[in-house]
Amino acid sequence: MRKNWKLLFIGIMLLLTACNQNEPKKETTQDKTVHKGGEKASFPKIDHILIVVEENHSKSQIANNSSAPYMNSLMKHGANFTNYHAIQHPSQPNYLALFSGSNQGVTNDKMPRSKFSADNLASELIEKNYSFKGYSEGLPSVGYDKESAGNGYARKHNPWTNFTNVPKESNQPFKNFPKDFSTLPSVSFVIPNLDYDMHDGTIQDADQWLKDNLDPYVQWANTHNSLMIVTWDEDEGSEKNVIPTFFVGPMVKPGVYNENVNHYNLLRTVEDIYGLSHAGQAKTSEPIVSIWK
Repeated sequence: MRKNWKLLFIGIMLLLTACNQNEPKKETTQDKTVHKGGEKASFPKIDHILIVVEENHSKSQIANNSSAPYMNSLMKHGANFTNYHAIQHPSQPNYLALFSGSNQGVTNDKMPRSKFSADNLASELIEKNYSFKGYSEGLPSVGYDKESAGNGYARKHNPWTNFTNVPKESNQPFKNFPKDFSTLPSVSFVIPNLDYDMHDGTIQDADQWLKDNLDPYVQWANTHNSLMIVTWDEDEGSEKNVIPTFFVGPMVKPGVYNENVNHYNLLRTVEDIYGLSHAGQAKTSEPIVSIWK
C-alpha cells in the first residue's frame, strides 16, 4: 500500500512538472531604447532654467583653481560633474549640439551658408507653450544676425540665430536680461562675450563676470524653484574633451558625479523636465537623473 502511495506521489509531481514546462514563460526584456528610461524617470518641476556657456577650458583647468573661486564655490554647493564631455572641436558644433542635438553638418566656426529648420530646444519649448530666450553679451540689437559686431560678440556662440523656427525675438542682447528674474522665460541661455567667457580673457575675468552678473540670479533661484547650469563648449583641444559642468539650485543634491555624460545628455534632461519631444541625438541619450532631491 505504501509503495502505491509513493508511485502516485511521483506521478503527480511528474504531471505538475510537465504542465509548468508547457506554460508560456514571461520574458524579462531589457528596454534597449534609452530614451524610454527618461520617460519613466521622475524629474522636479522647475520654474526657470538658466544655462551659461563658457569657452575652451578643461575640467582640470578650472577645478580647484584659485583664479576661479566663485565657480569652485558653485561646484561645491551644486552637482559637480567630473566626467562631462563636449562633443567635438571646435566651438560652433558644440553649441549647435547642445541646442539641437546635432551639429547640423557644421564642423567649423564659419557662419553657416544657410539656416536650419530642424527641431531644437527653443522650438520644442514654444510648441508646448513654454518660452525661450538667448541673451548674448555684445549682441547689438534684438535678432541681430551678422557674424560679429566688433565688441566681443561672436555669432558662432549663438546657435539659436541659425534656426528658422526660432523667433528673432528670442535672440536678445544680454543688456536686456531682466532684473526681475520672475519674468525670465522657462529656459534661457547666457553667453558672455569673448573677453569674459575665457576665450580671449582670463579665467579670473570670467569668474568675476559670472559672480557680478549672475550671482543675484543664483541667490534668487535658491528660494524660487529655479536652476542655473554652467558648462563649457569644449576643452582646450584635447581628444578626451572633458569639461567642467555644474548644476546649482534648490532641487539639486550637492555632490561630485562621475557619470559619463555630454551635451546631448544635458539637452535630453532639459527636454524631459518640461515634457518636450527630443531633438537629434537627444532621442537616444539618457537624461541625467541622479542629481535630483
